[in-house]
Amino acid sequence: MMKALLFSALLLGNASAAAFAQQITKATAEPLQSSSATKSYRFEEFVVSASRVQENLLRSPVSIESISFKDILRSAQPSFYDALENIKGVQIITPSLGFKVFNTRGFANTTNVRFAQLVDGVDNQAPHIGAPIAAAFAPNDLDIERVEVIPGTASVLYGMNAINGLVNILTKSPFLHQGISVQQKVGVNHVGANSEADNLSAARLFSETSLRIAKAFSDKFAAKVTMTYTRGYDWIANDATDLNAQGNRSLGLFGADNPALDPVSSYGNESANRRTLTLDGKNVIVARTGYFERDVVDYSINTVRGDATLAYKLSSDVELSYTFRGSLTNNVYQRSNRFQLADYVLTQNVVQARGSNFIILAYRTDENTGKSYNLRSMAENIDKTFKSDNTWFADYQKQFTTLRSSGTPFADALRNARDFADAGRPQPGTSAFNELRDRLGDINNWDIGAALRVKAALYNIEGQYEISSGALSFLKSDLNADVTLGFTYRTYQIEPDGNYFINPTTSDQSQKLYYGKTGGYVQVARSFFDDQLRASATVRFDKADYFSARWNPRFSLVYSPTPEHSIRASYQSGYRFPSIFEAFSNVNSGGVKRVGGLPVMSNGIFENSYIRTSIDAFQAAVNAGVNRLGTGALDSLIRANTSLLVKNSYTYLDPEYIRSFEVGYKGLFLDEHLFVDVDAYYNQYSSFIAQIEANVALTNVADSLPYALYNRAKQQRYRLWTNSKTNVNNFGASLGLRWNDESGWYASSNLTFAQLDYTSQGDGLEDGFNTPRWTINASIGHDEILPRIGFHLSSRWQSSYYWQSFLVNGDVPAYWTLDAQVTYTPEKSLRIKVGGSNILNRYYASILGGPSIGGLYYVQVQYQLPWDE
Repeated sequence: MMKALLFSALLLGNASAAAFAQQITKATAEPLQSSSATKSYRFEEFVVSASRVQENLLRSPVSIESISFKDILRSAQPSFYDALENIKGVQIITPSLGFKVFNTRGFANTTNVRFAQLVDGVDNQAPHIGAPIAAAFAPNDLDIERVEVIPGTASVLYGMNAINGLVNILTKSPFLHQGISVQQKVGVNHVGANSEADNLSAARLFSETSLRIAKAFSDKFAAKVTMTYTRGYDWIANDATDLNAQGNRSLGLFGADNPALDPVSSYGNESANRRTLTLDGKNVIVARTGYFERDVVDYSINTVRGDATLAYKLSSDVELSYTFRGSLTNNVYQRSNRFQLADYVLTQNVVQARGSNFIILAYRTDENTGKSYNLRSMAENIDKTFKSDNTWFADYQKQFTTLRSSGTPFADALRNARDFADAGRPQPGTSAFNELRDRLGDINNWDIGAALRVKAALYNIEGQYEISSGALSFLKSDLNADVTLGFTYRTYQIEPDGNYFINPTTSDQSQKLYYGKTGGYVQVARSFFDDQLRASATVRFDKADYFSARWNPRFSLVYSPTPEHSIRASYQSGYRFPSIFEAFSNVNSGGVKRVGGLPVMSNGIFENSYIRTSIDAFQAAVNAGVNRLGTGALDSLIRANTSLLVKNSYTYLDPEYIRSFEVGYKGLFLDEHLFVDVDAYYNQYSSFIAQIEANVALTNVADSLPYALYNRAKQQRYRLWTNSKTNVNNFGASLGLRWNDESGWYASSNLTFAQLDYTSQGDGLEDGFNTPRWTINASIGHDEILPRIGFHLSSRWQSSYYWQSFLVNGDVPAYWTLDAQVTYTPEKSLRIKVGGSNILNRYYASILGGPSIGGLYYVQVQYQLPWDE
């Protein structure tokens, strides 16, 4: 029977699932002796993130997943960050080898402001981005006690950026886990040929060195230090798909013949870098040449991160601690555009006091983007520095006319005119090109340079008090009720740089910009019917600057007819106030001004703009008519197609609102060897925060407006943060199975379904669901299949899905990966692992506009030296 279960678990997916989360602080899978003296393994996991108090995993009121340090040791992926993709319901997108982004339950993007990432309860987002820079603040593998993931809204307890869920990474106590641990990982990627990245990179080495030192100097005082140094060579973005393939359709110019060619991974040839030229009596759209990403970026990864903690016990149950975290990052990062992060620094100072019934937490996070720069602006301005747009297009048109007069065929004349206009253009790899790149990378103005120069900070103080275990203990003793109170105060601080951010509240741009919020909650839980039914209710209050106060509740019921089975149902709502970038951005990005959605930032733009998709349709219709009838018909064609222009009816930002309904079941079967977890949810979004592109004509004369919107040089393009007018709904479900037995075998599999439940109105508003409909994971392993030798196999498959972003829209192909590792443990303190992710080296892309991801193969040596007693 068990062999059959094992085989079916493997066949369920072709993908990897989360390994068992069964050995967690205070609650491990403890062997019990039956009457036949055969061991059984009882799942008695405890979690803290679901309700912010410790509770049994089986009885948590919402979906929650957990992996332990042991699961990380077993994982075949190169890091715990990668291993989290195996968890039921979790989606990880990979814009870079050194930058991965979590999401659950839809609306993923490369800067996921809807999903929170915590370390020991501390939000580790980058302040100006409003989301984490992947593992920049994450602890290393050696210091992780366990990781808890809530797949679904958690904003009632955690605030404004946990509307899609959160991951809480819990680290080891220096009192409980002492000693010196060292881990060295050496690997290689870019192995073998790949049709999407041929000849772009030979095989490259990957190295990661991790250290953890922890010591309890007495029963009162302990300290720990961790450090990780990572070096490697990033995955390469080299997608040559033409984003403007239909730009000259009316002329039959496609592929290499299209003079408005705009490859996905090439920059400086986007819409803002195009003009409509009259050539041979035809309207032809022509773009600047641009550069591929590989020409303007350094794919080397060089990252250092670490932390230090001092902990002092004021009493047996009250601990005071101070933690410093810091990171220096050099790799590629992606949001609306892709960026080179260079000397990017994050630091965090945390002070906290924790007792048996309270937490007080205060921290400051500082961000300095260092020498980072925008890849799109870099490519665009290298071209413009070489030759202005006016000069380049004039040279192009002049040479085309000369060639045509000598009888050169139309398509050949277009190509040769480009060669003429590009003559003398800086060539990648030359000293002149590199010097120009360095110079532009230090100019903090994206009209003429590419630098990203942001300094920002986040100040946070929060507290939580289980009042029924303290001042009002009668609530617990007399009413069997658990009551918890919590509060949060947070302020963002931005130093205006004149390019990325300005201070709209003052003319003195030396004054810092502030954006704050205050919130609090009350949670009441009570058990009934001999603890078989547990009901809880939570209400939260939040007030953010520029917005009125908002209230949202959570209600849940958990019914456990036996200790091994529980059924749950919950309803909760949540508000997500705009991030500081959504509210205050002021960026010229590739000729498109990205403007925050607050009235203080975008006053007058909404009222006077037209939807860009309608302008594109209007221009295409006019150009098609000109190419049929000639340039003499231009005036009448403009007037005839004016009805295609659509006035912008969207307006200023409001907070995003979600209502979420969830049901689920957890249970143990087969003498508690098999754990089953099922959940289903339905989410309803109102005022869904998204973006539109809208253009403002540079004229106040009504009759001249369509003529200005036909001419790209006579309009200003904007990308505006706003809210959807329609409800945006999505639903989904997941099934997880985990199995182990006393012989050492373990296996797991899970299936996740996600679906967007609304139809786009075709009005220029992005929905950005960006989530595969189906995801399947499966894994199998044994800790000691042979003496001192264990193994782990895992696999993942996800269906194709539609990706929608500012950079590119289109279908992400389905992909399947296989990961494997073999572990040799010659002694208790030494562990050697040989493994790889995507070991079949089948290149895939997790997003459009991102890199092609191949196999990474590694050898890992981990050694632990305990302190002498």
